Amino acid sequence: MLTFNKNCRLCPRLAGFLDQVREEHPDYYALPVSSFGEKDSKFLIVGLAPGMHGANRTGRPFSGDFAGNLLYGSVHKYGFASSAEPLDAAGNANPSLRLSGCRITNAVRCLPPQNKPEPREIRTCNGYVAEELAMLPQGSAVMALGTIAHQAVLMALQLRKSSFAFGHGAQHSLPNGLTLFDSYHCSRYNTQTKRLTTAMFEAVIGNIAQHLHRLEA
Repeated sequence: MLTFNKNCRLCPRLAGFLDQVREEHPDYYALPVSSFGEKDSKFLIVGLAPGMHGANRTGRPFSGDFAGNLLYGSVHKYGFASSAEPLDAAGNANPSLRLSGCRITNAVRCLPPQNKPEPREIRTCNGYVAEELAMLPQGSAVMALGTIAHQAVLMALQLRKSSFAFGHGAQHSLPNGLTLFDSYHCSRYNTQTKRLTTAMFEAVIGNIAQHLHRLEA
């Protein structure tokens, strides 16, 4: 298990790419992006990787791109965020935004070229996913945004992919007491092609909210 460090350079290709991005965009964060939200939260959202002009620019997961607008709008609707706005008026990460009982991370912490991390980079970064999962209280919910995030969660828990197939809206009871909820990634591509609608995405978060409420009742 790894302990997250924003100066991580374990993946040479990603580290070199971030060096290049910092030269081209000196005002961008362009470092491995840490998780956002309290560590004792019972709801962990796992995305793919920082976006070029989103988290890679602002330093906060899902802040600055279309995916973040849908994600934060949806978690705010169900009471997991203090605001639906991930950015402030200046276009930076909203300093007043707080998550409540929710934490957001990525399967890969560095911006990958063309938004496509290589398998070895996913494996290398998986120790950080394991660190996040180890902090979750018993009975917590994990939301995987897309197949890569889904598989990263299983890898971190040393579970077989074949035993827990990804599918939008699927719900998996894991051996360690966690429940894994799947959703298509809330990317602009998925929403523009109607593969994922706002209603479909919100329905998954609504199911998670109900799940957590039943556990607390």
